Amino acid sequence: MSNTSDPGNPGTSDETSATTAGAGTTAGTGAEGAAGLTARLDRARPYALGLFRIVTGLFFACHGAASLFGVLGGAKGGGTVEVGTWPGWYAAVIQLVAGGLVMLGLGTRSAAFLASGSMAYAYFKVHQPEGLFPLQNGGELSALFCWAFLLLVFTGPGALALDRLFGAGARDGADAAAREKKTGTREEQATPVTA
Repeated sequence: MSNTSDPGNPGTSDETSATTAGAGTTAGTGAEGAAGLTARLDRARPYALGLFRIVTGLFFACHGAASLFGVLGGAKGGGTVEVGTWPGWYAAVIQLVAGGLVMLGLGTRSAAFLASGSMAYAYFKVHQPEGLFPLQNGGELSALFCWAFLLLVFTGPGALALDRLFGAGARDGADAAAREKKTGTREEQATPVTA
């Protein structure tokens, strides 16, 4: 074998170095595979967050619609809540409106903050006096909605949101572009991507 590079000769050092490089990448596949998976999951994060927001908002709006209009089985035991009654009717309006806004991704952080607060009120006023833990007092759903909406207050709407078409989302995108220009790197590409 010759140590010179000759494209026509299959036993040249170029082929040997390519084979060696291939063997080196095979040895590191475990760590690189994990990093690649992490990078792919990181790229999908805004879409997973968007789907989480849509489903959570839809379920919350369905509770409000059931209480206000008697659809989907109606309020507890069927029927509707009487207009203007405290706190049932107001809670149902918040559920319908805030849930719909969160689902659409329109004013997400404000709507999620209102929804989270209403569920905290429901938990501590209605459920917590019955027992200390949610499993004891039947307040699991209130607690889960409260924490899910609080999460959306801090994370924002994710992808697939109408906020992105208007001020808040466009501003977030402009801020990210300004950071990218300043640092010269994209935040989403901080982890190396391998095939």
